[in-house]
Amino acid sequence: MAVTFRDYYEILGVPRDADAKKIKAAYRKLARKWHPDLHSEKDKEQAEEKFKEINEAYEVLSDAEKRSKYDRLGSNWKTGDSFDPGDMGSSYYYSNDFNPEDFQGFSDFFASIFGSRPGGRRTGSRYEGTLKGQDVESEIALTLEEAYHGVTKSLRLSTGSVCSECQGRGASGRTVCTRCGGTGSIPGQKNIDVRIPPGAAEGSTIRLKGQGGEGFGGGERGDLYLKIRLLPHPQFTVKGQDVESILNIRPDQAVLGDKAAVPTLDKTVVITIPPGTSSGQRLRLKGLGLPGRKGPKGDHFVRVNIEVKKNITAEEKELYQKIKEIYEK
Repeated sequence: MAVTFRDYYEILGVPRDADAKKIKAAYRKLARKWHPDLHSEKDKEQAEEKFKEINEAYEVLSDAEKRSKYDRLGSNWKTGDSFDPGDMGSSYYYSNDFNPEDFQGFSDFFASIFGSRPGGRRTGSRYEGTLKGQDVESEIALTLEEAYHGVTKSLRLSTGSVCSECQGRGASGRTVCTRCGGTGSIPGQKNIDVRIPPGAAEGSTIRLKGQGGEGFGGGERGDLYLKIRLLPHPQFTVKGQDVESILNIRPDQAVLGDKAAVPTLDKTVVITIPPGTSSGQRLRLKGLGLPGRKGPKGDHFVRVNIEVKKNITAEEKELYQKIKEIYEK
């Protein structure tokens, strides 16, 4: 039966010369985005259609022989002309006569999601042995105070568990598993409490063992890797383990010297402003920066800014005039 041609490359969002790795990565991203179980009843029908379309495209483009036949349809393949699939075989996600042995690469795809452990081997479309769950990467935002003191965060994570209906194979008998839609995984959510130790730095990573994807065949769960992102602070900026803040002082304090209270991440300290301090000069508070995971704390630097009032009293103006006359002598 002739059907309207659909551009499988366009469906997956990959160029026609994309290699198997890029095709697989594009499929994984889209399959997770459009999995029907992740959508509300309102959008579920649209998601199901999109999900079937994505899987149909991947079934063809992931198979070298079927992809070759698909690419030889003719020079006008983009025009939407009708074509007869001929012996390309029934679409993986639509055929009731699906034979898992025909879907080369499915076990490789499954292993790429969950990871493999030594000793496992593939027989046809099955993977014998155990598979470690997929490692998951995410991001967690901290305030500077949380990074300094440490904090316990409650996180809600999206998870995937091996489909109990097909045991992660994606197929039940000779048909696609209707419970997981052929992915072998059921999406879900869970809450966990994470203890962030003092000294978490921007870009550093915390590993939570066993909090990643579920294993297969008795394999252990993957790990969760949380990348630290420090939120902007209204008073402090961070450079490595060092912290910097601005101290506004009057001209007389800069000339004569003075004492001033300065807030830090740990406490408020009183510092001495040396006589003759210039604007932009930095004063160092040793050991009051961010703690290191290994080694001493960083420092807190106070950058001095000499602030001149725009509106001054007559008395102040008179005094400044006298100072000016002294310099002009």
